[in-house]
Amino acid sequence: MKVLVATDKPFAKIAVDGIRKEIEAAGYELALLEKYGEKAKLLEAVKDVDAIIIRSDVIDAEVLDAAKELKIVVRAGAGYDNVDLEAATAHNVCVMNTPGQNSNAVAELAFGLMVMAVRNMYNGASGTELKGKKLGIHAYGNVGRNVARIAKGFGMDIYAYDAYCPKEVIEADGVKAVASTEELYATCNIVSLHIPATPETKNSINYDLVDKMPKNGLLVNTARKEVINEADLLRLMNDRPDLEYVTDIMPVHHAEFADHFPGRYFSTPKKMGAQTAEANINAGIAAARQIVGFLKDGCEKFRVNK
Repeated sequence: MKVLVATDKPFAKIAVDGIRKEIEAAGYELALLEKYGEKAKLLEAVKDVDAIIIRSDVIDAEVLDAAKELKIVVRAGAGYDNVDLEAATAHNVCVMNTPGQNSNAVAELAFGLMVMAVRNMYNGASGTELKGKKLGIHAYGNVGRNVARIAKGFGMDIYAYDAYCPKEVIEADGVKAVASTEELYATCNIVSLHIPATPETKNSINYDLVDKMPKNGLLVNTARKEVINEADLLRLMNDRPDLEYVTDIMPVHHAEFADHFPGRYFSTPKKMGAQTAEANINAGIAAARQIVGFLKDGCEKFRVNK
């Protein structure tokens, strides 16, 4: 069995070493394709592999057509919108993610963005504190739970909404569960987004929803840029000069946000949530272990396609 690590943006060496240890201990061959740049190189590399580990690399129908022996793709991270799930299913390829491995890193970054925003982007002017603020967690998954844990240390008043997480589970963590997204946004000074990009969620963070936030509201997005209706948010921030938006996913209309709302908008140059040494290692090794479990025992615990 041959396992390919295909990462245009490579793992750290320590993560690759950990992946190699897991794969070779199982008796499999490990191949590396790093900083490949051109899709043609990926198409060549996948021809004889049984499994692939990726990060933000795109696995589409063309790649799956080329990978005649492929049985499983594991995305080292929580999101998997860079994999064509329907095409994978059609090719009888299992797709998995590695939920939870990056969650603390993303949660810590969310708070880094919050602190920067309430301190006026560190421009020297007097700001405010997070203590006592009402924090809304939009989606109470692995990242949302870590956000709640950290928020308690800041002394924040914590609320959450998740259509798929029972109220009892949320409230068992000492977090107030609300009945709708509308209630969450109307209640909270700060909302931290952790929803995936799905047909239901894309463009769902729109004018009407964010406009429900109290005065001096702050929207923090460390989820996906596709969930933001950028045209709506641009219009709303123009209509409401009290609102701020900070994110680690640069919007399509980044230049417009930056030009029109200096001091009220910030984006990192690239997605930074999982960019820590610890998260890098955790996700890579988890991906390797999941591949071994699938190939040896048929374990599909983290399968995301049908």
